Amino acid sequence: MEESSLSTIKSQPIKEAFIQSIHEKQHNKQTALFSYVEKMNWMDSLQFYKSGRALYAGERFFWKDRDGDVEIVGLGNIYTIRNEKTDQSRYAETEEKWNDMIKCAFIHNSFDAYGVGPVLFGGFSFDPKQKQEQEWSKFSSAFFYLPEYMLTVYEGECYLTTNVICPSDELDELIDKLESKKDWLLEQAGIEQLEDSNRPFTHVEEKDTEQWKRAVHKAVKQIRSDDELKKVVLARKIMAVFDEEIAQDRVLERLIEEQPDSFIFSLEAMESCFLGASPERLVRKRDERALSTCLAGSIKRGQTEEEDQNLGNELLNDEKNRIEHDYVVQMIKKEMESLCYTVNIPSTPGLMKVRDIQHLYTPVTGFTEESRSILQFVEKLHPTPALGGLPNDKALPVIRQLEKMDRGFYAGPIGWMDYRKNGEFAVAIRSGLLSKQQAFLYAGCGIVADSEPESELAETRIKFRPMLRALGEMADE
Repeated sequence: MEESSLSTIKSQPIKEAFIQSIHEKQHNKQTALFSYVEKMNWMDSLQFYKSGRALYAGERFFWKDRDGDVEIVGLGNIYTIRNEKTDQSRYAETEEKWNDMIKCAFIHNSFDAYGVGPVLFGGFSFDPKQKQEQEWSKFSSAFFYLPEYMLTVYEGECYLTTNVICPSDELDELIDKLESKKDWLLEQAGIEQLEDSNRPFTHVEEKDTEQWKRAVHKAVKQIRSDDELKKVVLARKIMAVFDEEIAQDRVLERLIEEQPDSFIFSLEAMESCFLGASPERLVRKRDERALSTCLAGSIKRGQTEEEDQNLGNELLNDEKNRIEHDYVVQMIKKEMESLCYTVNIPSTPGLMKVRDIQHLYTPVTGFTEESRSILQFVEKLHPTPALGGLPNDKALPVIRQLEKMDRGFYAGPIGWMDYRKNGEFAVAIRSGLLSKQQAFLYAGCGIVADSEPESELAETRIKFRPMLRALGEMADE
């Protein structure tokens, strides 16, 4: 891993390191970020997340990658980046603000691990041009924050990062408070946090499915009449209503239990919580190595091993799904080649199987300059044809016209970036927005020239299952 060009303090106790940073800051007459990383005994990431609810409700995030390689939990919010831009400038402006913060940072990190030190977590809305609906009012076109405390589990080892904006006075009191809160959090994380199960739904509100099928029919008609328009992804939402406030931590816990092969994420914004279990990586960058995923074309899982294998073979040989998948492969290949000096892609797709559904899957590996930022990849790759359509400039206006809803962060990029330009983002599908007693769930599917509305509706119902089950419905299925 490359050495940081930032002010990096050698290994020393946190108080001594912090005092050194304060003195240098005062000498330079500037406000700066202080970040301290220490190695910990093994700790359960979910328990650490739960332990922060008392002090940091509404300011927590959770991340687990689908390989089980990295887990990150953030508690508290000491620095926020919000952006309401409705064009591509939202990526560059987010990166510029982050660079301004970290270029003057004092970073105490003597470990060769990813996802430690200053890490910004958050995401981007799917379509910044879409008019925002009330349920997404706590989010923005871009919304990220830097936590006060962050637990990272990387390759089985645990690290705790403490972040603080250096103050000018009351130093001893601040350090004592930081250490006291840290000790309390670690103590609480070692205690099993009891969580009530969610009560059954009072009811589920589902927009007119006939109207959605008519939208699919209109999309097919437009695709057939336009030689350039190849695919449009149409999504829909349902709303589950509860008698009591949703036990958000329990929903996250069930996603972790039930979707072990997916990216698990949770992002709180005041009383709202966006979370999900996505099978789809948008991009991961570690130094010079960049990974992306082509995931398009799907079919249900079988009830028996034989049926499951037969369904998988059917998917691999289905012309409609192979065409849909190839659209994604060609787009991601093109964009990765614009950012990498080498790109490797298998010639044929395989299968990715998660609990409720199996997908055509093609991994993409690229090699790039270490100095290139993860957000440069996010900007180029979002939205892929798997969630937008092909070409994007044709598909997005059709989506705005026919969906008649705000996707918010659904299907957008969600993830993290560190101070070394590394990070990882997933595509925020199989997801929902929880707010008090309501849960808004989202699912979509790719519409091409020979799509049938009824089968597309059935596909969305399969894609609702992970969140419905995590909320307590379908538990016996």
